[in-house]
Amino acid sequence: MNLAIVTGAGKGLGRALALELVMRGCTVAGIGRSATDLATTAMLSATENAFHPFVCDVSDYDALRGTFNAIRRIGPLAILINNAAIYPRRDFLDETPESFMHAISVNLGGMAACCRIALEDMVQQGAGRIVNVTSFADLAPIAASSSYAVSKGAGRIFTRALVADLEERFPGIVISDWIPGALSTTMGIADGIPPEVAARWGAELALSNAPSLNGTLWERNNEVLEQQSFKRRILNRMLLRPAPVPRMLCAA
Repeated sequence: MNLAIVTGAGKGLGRALALELVMRGCTVAGIGRSATDLATTAMLSATENAFHPFVCDVSDYDALRGTFNAIRRIGPLAILINNAAIYPRRDFLDETPESFMHAISVNLGGMAACCRIALEDMVQQGAGRIVNVTSFADLAPIAASSSYAVSKGAGRIFTRALVADLEERFPGIVISDWIPGALSTTMGIADGIPPEVAARWGAELALSNAPSLNGTLWERNNEVLEQQSFKRRILNRMLLRPAPVPRMLCAA
């Protein structure tokens, strides 16, 4: 059994990811805040008993531990996709310290908490796949997005820190960042990418566990290479090293 956890599975991209993974033969534990939304995801699933709904807010860390314990009864955890997020769309002057930190606790804290709990299984198994859904929102924040930009941008930093801690000791645990792009969801834009299209890329990335994917960053279906310094580029030319070529996801 290929058991995947998808957070934020009640609607939007999370629902599309859950349904795509089920279609590709996975058993999916979908975490979300709304029992009604999760029931709709289950109803849309093409395979009976392949989607298991779990009502939980990822910012409630005690409840999250209990949810993971319940998921473990299904089978060994293989994949974690950290997708759950909120986008308050508030001017910073309309924020309170509590409202600002709530977004941080969901978007960043929920990601960190799910990773930490899932890694208890993955470290014991010596293998696992984690895909963190992040954003470039921090690079050029738009108005009324301070908590979202900070929390989603910090997700990329968290992924790099996680890889730095684990890659030497646990090479079988592969961790990547994925930025799906602007989607046509309630958190996205009207003419954005259909979540079903983006989910094909995300599912393919999650189901690929080659060691070379560890620490990689992907935007839509393209790998984003780390920018090399001028000295490094000159050295590579002197040594006749070929320039790195970004990979592409070939989702069906």
